[in-house]
Amino acid sequence: PSFGFLFDIDGVLVRGKTPIPAARRAFRKLVNSQGHFLVPVVFVTNAGNCLRQNKADQLSHLLGVPISQDQVMMSHSPLRMFKRYHEKCVLVSGQGPLLDIAQDLGFCQPITIDTLREKRPLLDAVDHDRRPNVLVSGGFCFKPLSVVLFGEPVRWETSLQLIIDVLLTSGYPGNPYEQENYPHIPVLACNMDLMWVAEAQSPRFGHGTFMVCLENIYKKITGKDLKYEALMGKPSRLTYHSSTGSKSRLQAKVSGGRGPATLSQDEDIGLSWENELASAAAAHCRSVLVCTGVYSPHTEVPLDTRDSIAETVFHGHRDFRFDPALVEPDHIVPDVDAAVDLVFQLENFAP
Repeated sequence: PSFGFLFDIDGVLVRGKTPIPAARRAFRKLVNSQGHFLVPVVFVTNAGNCLRQNKADQLSHLLGVPISQDQVMMSHSPLRMFKRYHEKCVLVSGQGPLLDIAQDLGFCQPITIDTLREKRPLLDAVDHDRRPNVLVSGGFCFKPLSVVLFGEPVRWETSLQLIIDVLLTSGYPGNPYEQENYPHIPVLACNMDLMWVAEAQSPRFGHGTFMVCLENIYKKITGKDLKYEALMGKPSRLTYHSSTGSKSRLQAKVSGGRGPATLSQDEDIGLSWENELASAAAAHCRSVLVCTGVYSPHTEVPLDTRDSIAETVFHGHRDFRFDPALVEPDHIVPDVDAAVDLVFQLENFAP
């Protein structure tokens, strides 16, 4: 086939841990009697709290078809390309098996928020019940040279406080703040989703909401903008262009078939990892929006993102500005089963 599918997961295939009924019907149409895919299929998710293999195993169970880790693009998958940081000490934030995830991506010296809190207990002072009764002496040599945000943490107040400490001390948490050190040490962030859909009727806070908090706290204290070395996960072009070396991966541009997106980070791509971006890409992508996730067909989407920002409706990250046409999908369908039927019809494909 001359086409393939890039599937989102949350709100498209599942809601939380519950499969959307249309998903199994859709995937029965995508495989033959031996369980082999009839067209290239890749899952592009902003989830970042597990390894690719774990996500592949989860999808295989939920959808009833065999899925390999090479078919899964997590929000943190592009971090494999950032080899300049792999040998350095990095502070990692999020939840799940953070050390396993970081090491699988190539990081040799990851330090978690929990480890930093354990070694510097005086820094975590919001929860009175967690304040230490006995002061712990120093002796912990720790200087993170960058911060990696994998996803939303559990205790936001702890992560926000300690990340700010690291940024305002140039990697020496516990020292007095030094606001003159700007720009701060590099910050790499995965998953900018403001909200996502689980089993609840209304959307839940996503990692993008945590980032809004971090950005505003940093600016409130320093008067300056928090800067990102890179932003990845959808809708970052890094995610759509990055490759894991698998020949079966479908490479696709984020342009949605309507022209390039204007992304501020494109101008800052470093040569050390730019040459690792996939050279092959799809001629174009057509976006198919389903109505089982955050999107509601009863909510109007502003045609001009500048208007939506002014009206506080724009849910995208502050550093991303798109061609207004990219805000609109090429097609809107009820669910993923209808999406597969539509694509087969458009491509004149008979499974």
